[in-house]
Amino acid sequence: MAHPRVTPENVALLKRVIGESHVSTGPSNLDLHSKDESYHEPYRPDVVVWPQKTEDVVAVVRLAGEKGYAVTPWCAGTSLEGNPIPVHGGIVLDFSEMNRILEIREKDLQVDVEVGIQYRDLNDQLRHYGLFFPPDPGAWASIGGMIGNNASGVRTVAYGATRDSVLAMEVVMADGQVIHLGSRAIKSSSGYDLLRLLIGSEGTLGIVTKATLRLRGLPPEYLTVVATFPSVHAACEAVSDTIRYGLNPAALELMDEAVVVEINRDRKMDLEERPMLFLEFHNVNAAALESQYEMVEGVLSEHGAGRIDRGVGADERVRLWEARHGALESIKRNHPGRSVLLVDTCVPISRYAEMVDAAKTAVEREGVTGFFWGHAGDGNLHLGLLFDPADEDEKQRVQRVNRAVVEHSIAKGGTCTGEHGVGIGKLPFVEAEHGPALEYMRRIKQALDPKNILNPGKMLPG
Repeated sequence: MAHPRVTPENVALLKRVIGESHVSTGPSNLDLHSKDESYHEPYRPDVVVWPQKTEDVVAVVRLAGEKGYAVTPWCAGTSLEGNPIPVHGGIVLDFSEMNRILEIREKDLQVDVEVGIQYRDLNDQLRHYGLFFPPDPGAWASIGGMIGNNASGVRTVAYGATRDSVLAMEVVMADGQVIHLGSRAIKSSSGYDLLRLLIGSEGTLGIVTKATLRLRGLPPEYLTVVATFPSVHAACEAVSDTIRYGLNPAALELMDEAVVVEINRDRKMDLEERPMLFLEFHNVNAAALESQYEMVEGVLSEHGAGRIDRGVGADERVRLWEARHGALESIKRNHPGRSVLLVDTCVPISRYAEMVDAAKTAVEREGVTGFFWGHAGDGNLHLGLLFDPADEDEKQRVQRVNRAVVEHSIAKGGTCTGEHGVGIGKLPFVEAEHGPALEYMRRIKQALDPKNILNPGKMLPG
């Protein structure tokens, strides 16, 4: 379905309705909203709108529905699969100015927010109440983007993904109707679960404007463990046993030696340049953590851990996690002029070591540079493939590695995307993963967005 360009007359209409300072067709704003953090080709929208309230979103969606314009939600722009790139032009809705905390209900462990707020800013405020929002995808992700992609991150192994921490949402549907999904109760058996249907739908079924989030109490005690291994395979085997023996880490992260080298170089750190696991444990008292550590130390040692450091101080803990979160940025800064294709797959934890081995084989076969890291505790691998965007042969080789790793993941009972969403990059693999279920997804899209105006070109292959 073709989508027309937004006319100057309708740009003028948007300025009258939304406010002239909140609507732009300026080249710099169009360029800024033409790409995300991925390697995918940019596409300019026709106009960018910064809504101030839900009614602004309604006005935009109703105009788009009447004229057939594409509407693409945009939050922080930190997506890694081209999720917010407006491939059909039209209107980009930038939610960065809808970023308020509406209400903190401390006794209920809940907060109401507008979706433009960044999760780090939210947690900076929540810590004064002894609370936090668990999903931690890194970068400067916003709540809206996290909902759109069902983002997860380093704490998923203990607290789940974004879907597990959203109780209710306000959503503008494709016909301009505002609906409210979910409730403030922590469980319900009422009706179809439209709340979780829309979480992870990348703005293709409705546009979320507000959310009620489930919070957790800040852990009274924590323990951070850093362990190095003789090989990535040994580290991965240690991951599987740590989970299998019920040691309950709050975070369990893998970095190969190449990633550690990049972090040391970029951040002037002196981490031992060997395959490494970061583990963190949360508990109510130090004695319980000590008991956990004794068991963890045994498991890690059984798999050849050469060095196990525990109990780093608060400042060093923050620095280590910042380094882990910034792995991709460190690689990019160290290699100016080169791009990174970031593979994101997830398999059952028993298959994690096998997936990493298969990925390493593919990297070596194609003769490309690869960096391995990921949320190992929940079977999620990130493989950063470095390439010269001007070298067509190299681009094809990293794409072959990407395809090999994704297809291996699907074949082993996993998924083509663990947490980054389908966007543009994973469209070629959706049919292989979902089979006949894909047709039912298309029917849902047709029922909720019959004119295909909401983030067209995403989630479902044409």
